[in-house]
Amino acid sequence: MKRLTTIAVVLAGVLFGPVVAVVRAADGPSGDISPEQVRTAIKRAVTFLKKQQRADGSWGEYRGQPGAVTSLCTLALLNAGVPRDDACIQKALARLEKQKIPRMTYAASLQTMAFCLADPIQYKPQIRANVEWLEATQIKSGQYEGGWSYPGGGLAMADNSNSQFALLALHEAERIGVPVKRETWTKAKAYWEDCQNPLDGSWGYRKGIPGTGSMTCAGIAALIISSDRFRQSNAKVEGNQIACCQATAAGDDDRIQRGLAWLGRNFIVAGNPGTREQLWQLYYLYGLERVGRLTNQRFFYDQRRQPHDWYRRGAQQLVGQQVAIGDDGYWTAKGYVEEDKTIGTALGLLFMSKGRRPILMAKCQHSVEDDWNAHRSDVDNLTLYVESQWKREMTWQVTELAKSSVEDLLQAPVLYFYGSLNPLPADPAQKKQLAQKLRDYLDRGGFLFAEGYSADFDRGFRELMQAVFANEKEYALQLLPPEHPIWRVEKVVPPEHVRPLEGIEFGCRTSVVYARPEPLGRPQPSLSCLWELARATRREEYPPSVRAKIDAALAIGINVLAYATNRELEGKESGFRTQTEQKPDAKSERGWVTVARIQHPGGCNVAPRALVTLLDAARERFHVRAKPREQLVRLTDEALFDYHLVVMNGRSAFNLTEKEKAALKLYIEDRGGLLFADSICSSRAFTESFRRAMKETFGDGKLVRISPSDSVWTDYYGGEDLKTVSRRDPPSAGSGGGPVRSIVRKVPVELEGIKINDRWVVVFSQYDISCALERHESLECHGYVRKDAARIALNVLLYSLQQ
Repeated sequence: MKRLTTIAVVLAGVLFGPVVAVVRAADGPSGDISPEQVRTAIKRAVTFLKKQQRADGSWGEYRGQPGAVTSLCTLALLNAGVPRDDACIQKALARLEKQKIPRMTYAASLQTMAFCLADPIQYKPQIRANVEWLEATQIKSGQYEGGWSYPGGGLAMADNSNSQFALLALHEAERIGVPVKRETWTKAKAYWEDCQNPLDGSWGYRKGIPGTGSMTCAGIAALIISSDRFRQSNAKVEGNQIACCQATAAGDDDRIQRGLAWLGRNFIVAGNPGTREQLWQLYYLYGLERVGRLTNQRFFYDQRRQPHDWYRRGAQQLVGQQVAIGDDGYWTAKGYVEEDKTIGTALGLLFMSKGRRPILMAKCQHSVEDDWNAHRSDVDNLTLYVESQWKREMTWQVTELAKSSVEDLLQAPVLYFYGSLNPLPADPAQKKQLAQKLRDYLDRGGFLFAEGYSADFDRGFRELMQAVFANEKEYALQLLPPEHPIWRVEKVVPPEHVRPLEGIEFGCRTSVVYARPEPLGRPQPSLSCLWELARATRREEYPPSVRAKIDAALAIGINVLAYATNRELEGKESGFRTQTEQKPDAKSERGWVTVARIQHPGGCNVAPRALVTLLDAARERFHVRAKPREQLVRLTDEALFDYHLVVMNGRSAFNLTEKEKAALKLYIEDRGGLLFADSICSSRAFTESFRRAMKETFGDGKLVRISPSDSVWTDYYGGEDLKTVSRRDPPSAGSGGGPVRSIVRKVPVELEGIKINDRWVVVFSQYDISCALERHESLECHGYVRKDAARIALNVLLYSLQQ
């Protein structure tokens, strides 16, 4: 044991010798956390690391690991969003280039990962050389066959920390196109299987040593990575024929599940479970992030099936643990190198930045059976493809519908349904609950992408959509026309590979897309089946006809995702909220500001949650005690005069009756009210109708342009200074059949108004604000981007409260 202590000097805070006594630290803070707290912690850590960089581009050396600390810090900064052309990154890469192959496992592995992330094309020769060195130093025989250790130490004693880093480097190298020998993966897989503790499913520093959190994370990640090289696909190609939904052997699934169960039973974030005095906490969190991301799980479950949101809990812990001085912030923890501020901060930053990667979509577990997951790699492969096209790291999740709240679902901008079984619960109460949950998700900006490959699924899904929309006839599945953006928004789908897609127009866009089963006379593989075949990191050689089908399926998939998200993905922390929604009781109603929406015939229900979203933002950002009136209010209703501000939005032509115009004039001129209106998706019909209605109501007081320098657009009333805002114009086709993209321009704020007695009484935007607030803005929607729509609306709200 003493010998292990002297030779196991580990860069990333990991001297994992045998341990017997286990001390569980009190877990991290139980309070909530805001998105801004997460972003601030990341910014502080980035600032700290930049200031610690030396003039030669390095962050110093650590005990015989040449360039390892520099590679670790470079990796952390790149993952945190520091651009490659930043002077700090350039100096670091130049320093690493001079070191050639650093002949230590940690150093070579970290350098490989940094080069893969920074520029895989420029550094491919060095990445390839590092891969060859790592393959050569893998232990080839004996008790530790398949693992890695400290080369040149005289003892071929592999440990799970060195072995983890080598495997991570080989994985990243293969992802960018540098091949790794099958024999290397075979030996590595056998090594990690052999190291797992048979009684509890954990991993220790070496075989036979009690498990720790950090090493169990290493074991799970290593098995996922190595097993993937041998996993059979759920789709097969024989000649020009494709067979879908193929059963395959479980492989290492049971081992992985046993490891996850151990993590769940021992879940903490304030330390490293299974270690004396909770050593190497930051290294453990870095591994925990990796396991959460590779398994696509948001939660780890303890023995009572209580969920632990690993990123939220870890972020809470690190925000509270960070030592902040001005704009700097660093992390340290117990255990050798984690007491070093630079290394500790790099590890903490890796957890915070990689763990917040945006979720592209969620795969819905909608049945107890595995029917929903007939193709286990479909969404994973599609996500990898989207990453390669959008040049951005992202992730996806599995969502268990029955146990997920609406807030849980909203972590993903797109929910993907797939299967052959009827997705409807048999119990009527459960069916109603599911329908309401999906309606609430869609109301709040969510998007549903479904695909069925049987008549049972088709019947059930159509019935579910009827329940979701309460049999409202205007919300029905209809074939998407050839001119719909989904056929061309990112990739042009060849006509011969177009398949019937149906959609539901809800809110400001198509919010449901359904790939229905193909007719029996002309069956073709499902999108899910074709995505299963599209293994991005190891492109299979398929016949041209099969490859064309796969490429078309990927094109449809990325088109739907581009349409649903506008390619605008938010970090995972954006779903964090520090306050539960407040609701006034009868005694406190008087202290609340209530805002109402106007009922009118011009499409007043197109964006029903825009006002809710606006007032949620007002409560969160400015602590304004505001709430929306649940029911629409008619202009002729006496209740109109209960509100200081009313909102009117729409998308179609309308006329106001004489009584309605008289009531509106009375509300504004005599009662001091304010009308805030916008034209949904810049509808010309609504804009013309609104302008005419205002002229008829106020005579000479027609709408005029509100100057961009007017006090309403400054911070005078407590809002933001809106010198310029971003506005999205309708899309233009990409050159040469490229992606269709909206044109986003920086412009002065452009709204119109009517002023009476030096007070704006009507404020109107001909450009969309409501759909952006609802998160329903689409490529066709001409208006302000989401962030600036909220800023404009909040300024108007704050202005109205002080007039």
